[in-house]
Parts: sequence; C-alpha cells; structure tokens
Amino acid sequence: MTPLITTVLFIAALVLLPAVVMLTLECFAALLPERPYPENPDAQRPSVAILVPAHNEILGIKKTIDTLKPQLQGGDRLVVIADNCSDGTAQLSRKLGATVVERHNLEKRGKGYALDFGRSCLADAPPDVVMIIDADCDVHAGTVASATFMAHESQSPVQVTNLLAPPANPSLKDQLSSFAFKVRTFVRPNGVARLGLPLTLHGTGMAFPWSIFSGLPLGNSNLVEDMQLSLDLLLAGYSPRLCRTGRVTGVLPSQSSAAAQQRKRWEHGHLDTLVNQSPKLLKAAWQQKRLGLVAATLDLCVPPLALLVLLWAGLTSVALAWGWFQLQWLPALVLLAQGVLLLSSILLVWLKYCRHQLPLKALLAVPFYILWKVPIYLSFLFQPQQSWVRTSREEA
Repeated sequence: MTPLITTVLFIAALVLLPAVVMLTLECFAALLPERPYPENPDAQRPSVAILVPAHNEILGIKKTIDTLKPQLQGGDRLVVIADNCSDGTAQLSRKLGATVVERHNLEKRGKGYALDFGRSCLADAPPDVVMIIDADCDVHAGTVASATFMAHESQSPVQVTNLLAPPANPSLKDQLSSFAFKVRTFVRPNGVARLGLPLTLHGTGMAFPWSIFSGLPLGNSNLVEDMQLSLDLLLAGYSPRLCRTGRVTGVLPSQSSAAAQQRKRWEHGHLDTLVNQSPKLLKAAWQQKRLGLVAATLDLCVPPLALLVLLWAGLTSVALAWGWFQLQWLPALVLLAQGVLLLSSILLVWLKYCRHQLPLKALLAVPFYILWKVPIYLSFLFQPQQSWVRTSREEA
C-alpha cells in the first residue's frame, strides 16, 4: 500500500501545481512596469449606450447614475433596465434623468435576461459601443471615455478595473475579503494583460463594440454570467482587454449573511464553470491550435484564493505526515515548493498594492477567514446553488 498512497499523493500534488504556477505567474507579472494603451486625444469619442441592469436597487442606484451622467456626451444613452422591480427603482432613475425600460418575467430571472432585454431596446438605433455597469457602483471620472475609445479602436471586448471597498468600520473578515477580491479583479488581470493573455470579464465595467455585443448569448440565469461570457467570447475568437485607466468601485456588504450569500453565488458559479467548461476550452484549444485558449483554461482552473490555500494546506499536512511515518518525501517536497510560490505571491502582492489598507498582522487571520469559507465549499459538494439570487443591498 505504501507505493500506492505515495503515488496518489504525488498525483494530487501535480493536479494542484498548474493552478499554483498560473497564480504565481499572474501575480509576479502584475509587478512589472505597465505598457500604456496609446490614445488619440484629438479623436472624436464614439457613441455609447450604458446599460444598467437593476433589480430593486433604490438604495444605491442614485450614486451610480450621478457618477455616470457627467461622463456622457451628445448622442449617448443611459438606460436603466428595471428588472422585476417591486420598489421605486424605475421612478427614481427617471427622476435622475436616465431612460428606463421595465421588464417583468418572474420565471426568467437574472442579469443575463435583463441585459438581453436592454439590448433589444437598442437594436433600432445601435450605438458604436455598449457599456455594462452594475447598479451599485461608483464609476470613476474618465472611465466611460477610456473604455469606449479602447473597445471601438481595438474592436474587442474591454474590462475596466473593478474593485470592492470594505464597508465602514470593516472587520478583519471584510478586509481579507476585499484583499482576495483585489487579487482576483485587479492584480491577476493586470498580470494577464502584461503577459498578453486573454482577460476574464468581471460583470461590471465591461464595454463591447456593437458588432460583438449584438451577437452575444445573454439570455440565461448563469450564476457567474461574466465568466461564462468571457468563455463564449474566447471560443468565438475574441480576446477581452484590460482598460487600466477606467475604474468602477463597489462596496462589500457589511452584513455577514449578505456577504456569505454573495460569496456563495460567486464561488459556486466559478467552481461549476471550472468543472463544466474547462474540458470544452481544452478541446477548442486543440482544434483551433490557440495557445490563448490554453492560458484561459489555466486561468479558469485557479480556484478562489481561500480554496486554493485550503487545498494546499490540507494536502501538505497529509503529505508531511506520510513522509514522517513512511519516509516517502517526494509529494511533500512538491507541495512545499508550491507553498513557497503561494506565500511569496501573496506577500509581494500585499507589499505592492495592499499594505496601506491591510495591516500585515491582519494576514495572521487568514486561517480563520478560510474556516469561514469552508461551509461555502462543502455546500458546493452537497447542495450547489443552482439559481441566481440577488445579494441584499444596503444604502450607499
């Protein structure tokens, strides 16, 4: 049994290796100097229609509209899709100057259906570019212009920087959640862009040329519609790009139940997409002979950061115990090397991007943060989330 168990542990270590190496490459690449995207300041900005899907967003939509309106110019449209709303979202949005379209369909629920409905309202007079902004975001000045120019000139999908700020009086868990989100939506995308690889979209702050947006498969209730949309675009031959000069910022829920609900939807959706879409991507990469699809598959196979650390810690503990009792050290050595890569990546990213917001001592609470996430991962095994559920909102 000793050779068999050693082999199983070694294979498990090898299975984890691509995710660790890909995360390390992305984090280290993010530390390299930026290559700015060339912009022509004299060029006339293309027309843009901004779609804001909103389901009972009366508490936060004012902030979003107020940050978008100053960035519009003649010929642009700001369209709020009041999707199955039972509050005053539609009325408030009209009062603030947005065009509002209302959709009522309790059977087909989710952001994808709302966007599909909004697209149909643009079809008679399509804009040059369509931008998608969530209804609880602060859109920083200049974001609309930067993303619109880049999407139109490159004729590619574009993703601006997307961040989540911790709530007022954040707990350690909130600070660590914000850090993990920043690694996922800021650090890793910057690394991917510097490596010249395809980007994963993040749901808000996305811009598309109309020629691409008009053909997207939107009408679905996917838990992570942005991730699925990224894969659909890659399979169709389009590689999303990062617009570093644009930025949207949301706020993490302060209520523990709302935060857990949000993380469950994101992470169950990510894991489901990883399991079901990775084989399709690898098959397409082989058929199309596209290295970009291989890189996208490896990026998709990097699980949520807490889960990756949890898997590594669990396997390493078993491998070390096995090495101690049976003197079979090869699996443990492979996993310890991965641990060095993980730890150095996290520490360097913290040092470069987060040390002013997250005290070093807060990283000592990582084990407790991971324990908080364990029920989310266990529920994926026994009761995975199947339907889209909106995260509870708080007043902006």
